[in-house]
Amino acid sequence: MKLPEEGMLLRIFVGETDQYKGKALYEQIVIKARELNLAGATAVRGIMGFGADSRMHTAKLLRLSEDLPIVIELVDTEENLNKLLPFLDETVQEGLITLEKVRVIKYRHK
Repeated sequence: MKLPEEGMLLRIFVGETDQYKGKALYEQIVIKARELNLAGATAVRGIMGFGADSRMHTAKLLRLSEDLPIVIELVDTEENLNKLLPFLDETVQEGLITLEKVRVIKYRHK
């Protein structure tokens, strides 16, 4: 797959304990992105953060470490990323979703 130089970055912020159909939501999002043949997806676990409720989530405090932030990033064309949006609308009950223009420098595989 070749990506044009001007792509889009879809970023999804959810909690580590968020679920969809009995599985981790971040995992379900990455699986769905693969099913849709998107260019790629990466889920990153944050060590600290807070959202709209201002509740701190951090790996430093054992009692709050059960729901660390997860960020899923996908870079592809806007057209391809739009295929994922209905799934996100259905599954992301709490969180943040952003979409921004990015310049693709290189996208290769062996």
